[in-house]
Amino acid sequence: MDPEDKKQVSVADRYREAASEFTNGNVPPLMTGHWLTKKHAVSAERTWTDHQLALNWLNKQYQEAPPFIRKDGRQAYCGLDWKMEYAEDVLPRGVDVTWCYYLPSENLISYSVVCCPNRFHPEIACPLPPA
Repeated sequence: MDPEDKKQVSVADRYREAASEFTNGNVPPLMTGHWLTKKHAVSAERTWTDHQLALNWLNKQYQEAPPFIRKDGRQAYCGLDWKMEYAEDVLPRGVDVTWCYYLPSENLISYSVVCCPNRFHPEIACPLPPA
């Protein structure tokens, strides 16, 4: 970068500002592994070394906030059994799981279990050490 080029300096400054906003703000990442860079979203009670505990958390989140039911009675999303079966299969292999759907209130809910170290982003350090 040429320090005399004001446009290059401006772009670099904006990039640094945007990166800081992402890390500290409420903007969700485009890739699940990037949740690991959002240090403010980390908590020890949501960090597990046993995938079964993560599955229990996913199940609890779903039970507390189930998806909306269509007016025609047809299922809008795959059922909890299928979601749990998939998560139970992939989490032990280091694959992240994200569930996203609309609530009866028409709000969108999304939650993820992100594996760490992340197989797709091995350069991102785990925000908390394993318990």
